[in-house]
Amino acid sequence: MLPGYKEKQNWIRQIASRLEPGREPSDDELKRLIAAEVSSRTQGSSLSLNEKSQLIRHLFDAMRGLDILQPLLDESDITEIMVNNPDQIYIERMGRLEKTDLSFDSAAHLSHVISRTFGRANKLVHERSPIADMRLEDGSRVHAILPPAAPEGPVLSIRRFTGIHPSMDALVANRTLPEAQAVFLADAVRSRKNIFISGGTASGKTTFLNALAAFIPEHERIVTVEDAAELDLSGRHNLVRLEARTASSDGGGGITLSHLIHSSLRLRPDRVIVGEVRGVEAYDMIQAMQTGHPGSMSTGHGNSSLEMLNRLSLLLMTASQLPWEACRRMVASSIDLLVHLVRQADGRRLVAGISAVTGFEEDRFQLSPVYRLRETADPAPCMQETSKASCRPVNRPQKIHSAARLAGRKESVQEKKRP
Repeated sequence: MLPGYKEKQNWIRQIASRLEPGREPSDDELKRLIAAEVSSRTQGSSLSLNEKSQLIRHLFDAMRGLDILQPLLDESDITEIMVNNPDQIYIERMGRLEKTDLSFDSAAHLSHVISRTFGRANKLVHERSPIADMRLEDGSRVHAILPPAAPEGPVLSIRRFTGIHPSMDALVANRTLPEAQAVFLADAVRSRKNIFISGGTASGKTTFLNALAAFIPEHERIVTVEDAAELDLSGRHNLVRLEARTASSDGGGGITLSHLIHSSLRLRPDRVIVGEVRGVEAYDMIQAMQTGHPGSMSTGHGNSSLEMLNRLSLLLMTASQLPWEACRRMVASSIDLLVHLVRQADGRRLVAGISAVTGFEEDRFQLSPVYRLRETADPAPCMQETSKASCRPVNRPQKIHSAARLAGRKESVQEKKRP
């Protein structure tokens, strides 16, 4: 039987006492020390060789990993780990939520794991600063909330960084969107259209943004701005990556997305890609789209295309104090295409719609639908191209609105608005 929290701490203290002061052992060295301690303390016991191996792994995970959560991190098909309390640990696997049979011994055990994990990154999380974010060495994002912000006990969430970024071809193969619409979006990226991706939590926005960015011509200079670096544009020769940083407990050292977007514009980018906007940085992103950086892209949380546009307008009004209508017109004139994603009950991520933003007239956004997803009882949804004249299934690549026609339609709308 594996040791509980208190007994495990005794094991760890004994092993730590054997470490050379001031020197951090390698993983292999630490495993040898743990194995020697286990061999010494279990001599003459009834533990089998397999049970001793499990104990060594358990102690190693407690000292170098995330304790009982480490085996979950080592499983490649788990994308998220959610700890509601010591007895409720959930995972997302292949798009579905599952409750595990794991549990921490107590809230103190969970708090200890959180504090030690953040401590390795020189970050403090405690009662006076109970909310913290960090990134693990493998790129996974960790978010922790301690009491009093979480009155029922510590809460922990880990979004795995799998390193897997499906290409647009893979998304088409997975029926995330039809091939014709993938061709259309690739054409729009190459034609330097400003594209915004909306969707709910875990709907695949970053994955889709990453796939779109692959169509940016190689000779262009890209600057990415993210709250936590997730985009993978490896192989690009002219790429600058910027990442925000939360302020320390004394309020210093913070770097906001707004600061980074301002800085990015001084780096002579051809395009600016903002991982996600959810605050005042929306104003800076819209300004970037309007000031000589066409082809920029970003994502945001929204339950529909129209809701996303209104949400962006509200963020602009909050940041700029401009009138509501002026903010909506700014949004309409900045974004060319809006792609909306949804996450189905079975975990599949799908493109629910693609809309061309053609202007703002009569107190409403003018949207021209390029594609809409029609849901059916069939597990494989019917994917359709939508036009004002007809709605027909798309079974193979076919000629649809080109990016050039999209640009012409938008310009004609703007001409009509001019006196």
